[in-house]
Amino acid sequence: MRIESAVTSLSWIPSEAVKGMTKLPFEMGVAHYDQPPPDVLDGLDELRAADRFRFANRLAAWIEVEDGRIVAHGLGDGAGGMIGATTMRLGQRSATFAAVSLPDLAPEPEVGEGWVRFTQTAGGRTGVPAPRRVRRPPFVQVSAPLAWSTLSLTLHADGRVEPALSGASPFPRHWVYDHRGELIGKTGVIDFKTWYRTAFGKHSPWGDEDSSALVTAVGTALERKLSDQFMQGKARPSIRKVRAGRTLVEQGDSGDSLFLLLDGVLRVEVDGEPLVELGPGALLGERAALEGGQRTSTLRAVTACSVASAPADSIDREALVELSTGHRREER
Repeated sequence: MRIESAVTSLSWIPSEAVKGMTKLPFEMGVAHYDQPPPDVLDGLDELRAADRFRFANRLAAWIEVEDGRIVAHGLGDGAGGMIGATTMRLGQRSATFAAVSLPDLAPEPEVGEGWVRFTQTAGGRTGVPAPRRVRRPPFVQVSAPLAWSTLSLTLHADGRVEPALSGASPFPRHWVYDHRGELIGKTGVIDFKTWYRTAFGKHSPWGDEDSSALVTAVGTALERKLSDQFMQGKARPSIRKVRAGRTLVEQGDSGDSLFLLLDGVLRVEVDGEPLVELGPGALLGERAALEGGQRTSTLRAVTACSVASAPADSIDREALVELSTGHRREER
């Protein structure tokens, strides 16, 4: 019996992810943030042609099982990295800079009793070189940092499949899809500053140094749809930073603003009890807007967070009611 599966990651730059002076070209419209990738993948070629991601990594593998034992294994068709491009615009003119891929890293699979684990790293240099400070003369180096993702795929003789994002560059955002092309996870934290200064040479998988990835659960399709409306509405949301351990709102507080978690992990607490931890894309605060303007839970930052806030009327009431129905976590 042949068992095969796949896992794919897409790396993209979400709104407000770039910091410091490097943010200036994005604010001027010369460079651009990316629209979130689709909820379901149906091939990568069209997305690449439309400049919808910076890097893709697809790990496909198979095992042959006879009498409950694995007798053969290997990588499947289509395994490997795919590089995107960076489009820069100045007025009516545009130029596209191809990123530079580095060789895929695919070590020998790890074989255990009744399972095989495959691992693959893919990525490379971003499309546009940028200046960065270094500690040695000439103290400024013009070079594009490295971005990557490391996927693992464990296939079991009993048919179980375990896909995972086991490592990734601190920037940009990485989304993970299963063999059906369905979104199953996404990185919770972007650290642009660390990435921009250190993601070179030995500080990468090609220099034997990977970065761990904090992967969070995905939100609902409704949240992802409303998030686009939230960020592209008439009133531009304000952006707030919340330090790890601090609260965004306290249970019982007054207020009716909506919140969209752009980066980091927030924990929902009710009566001092933690209920769930949420990652980027979570849309929060709608119950206070619908139920008299009082917060029904405390939102506490597990990591440093970036949060967008806007008036509740930036989303129509019917959609807020539907969103609230899925957020009654304290009643479960």
